[in-house]
Amino acid sequence: MTTPAATAPFSPAPLPSDGSAASSWKRMRLWGAAHAVDDLYQGLVPACVPYFVLDRHYGYVAAAGLTMAATLGSSIPQPFVGVLVDRRRLPWLAAAGVALAGTALGLSGLLPSYAAVWTLILLSGLGVAMFHPAAGRSAREAAGDSAGAMSVFAAGGSVGFFLAPVLATPALVAWDVGATVLFVPPALLIAFVLLRHQRRTAAAAGARAAAPDGTDRWRPFLVLTGVEVVRSVAFFGVNTFIELYWLRDLHASRAVAGTALACFLGGGVAGTLLGGRIADRIGMVRTVQLGALLAVPMLAGLRLAPGGGFPAAALPLLFAVLAGIALNIPFAVLVKLGQDYLPTRPGTAAGVTLGLAVSIGGLLSPLLGLIADAYGPQAVFTVLCGVPVVALALGLGLREPSAFA
Repeated sequence: MTTPAATAPFSPAPLPSDGSAASSWKRMRLWGAAHAVDDLYQGLVPACVPYFVLDRHYGYVAAAGLTMAATLGSSIPQPFVGVLVDRRRLPWLAAAGVALAGTALGLSGLLPSYAAVWTLILLSGLGVAMFHPAAGRSAREAAGDSAGAMSVFAAGGSVGFFLAPVLATPALVAWDVGATVLFVPPALLIAFVLLRHQRRTAAAAGARAAAPDGTDRWRPFLVLTGVEVVRSVAFFGVNTFIELYWLRDLHASRAVAGTALACFLGGGVAGTLLGGRIADRIGMVRTVQLGALLAVPMLAGLRLAPGGGFPAAALPLLFAVLAGIALNIPFAVLVKLGQDYLPTRPGTAAGVTLGLAVSIGGLLSPLLGLIADAYGPQAVFTVLCGVPVVALALGLGLREPSAFA
């Protein structure tokens, strides 16, 4: 494994130890909260699709089309938005993105036409694509060289995914798909807060921030992108099939199956925060390798542990938490490490690691669906046990940015 370095030579300076550090952490919490609101709308799409099927009588192809619209809108544009952010900066883009994501998703439940709903969900995904590169660049400037600080921003996205079904289900049950309009205000509120913050930051700086410098390392960045794609395949695989696995193979109730998903997503939030802290101590590359290594036994435990109702479900639920932690330990680290490999293109790096690579993992989920159709959800988890091995093999080829000095 690569020897960690305290500070990457091409990245911003570490968080200062004086009073300005408190301001930096305050900004990181703001960007973490904004990330949570933004990714709430990504999580709301799969939470709302079943209710569109029930209320509008959409078929399965039409339902899958809504998910595809969100994925296409959020994944493909992100690298291009990242390039634009790196060239033009556009400090208002993150606020505009989250406002578009929330407003379009919120209005989707009010319109009767499928074409209109599909277009609004596509626009919501585009809003997400606008947010990530701009927010990732600004969050990196606030975080400096601290992976722990960057994990606050990354964990916000995990929180948003976690909260989406928790908030959406009772509202949709009570008021049908028209309840999506209830989710417009959070987007507009956080957009207003971000615009005020960006104006204050620009006024305090007194001038445009200096362009980042350094040497871009595309080869390790591509390897890192491969690690993120593989990690995303495992994450989306568990996220998609864990409830079906509990219901069909462990013969659990719907309540226990829902608890399993909540445990996995909650573990993901904890793992994202933990990974940043670990990286500040042992180095980013070792943390990526550690997450991939730990994911194998945790997924194996999830696959092999007997379950059912309470209290028999306690052991597999524990492994659901541990699998979520392990799979998300590298998440924030991959975002920061990508920006270290492309120091002159932090927006582009964020667009790929937060958007494109993650979405590719989701787009590959139908392949796991074919396995589930043929052999059942249990077979999917058998396959998933081996997926992190690929991430580990790729991770062994990574080097700390300081090694290129």
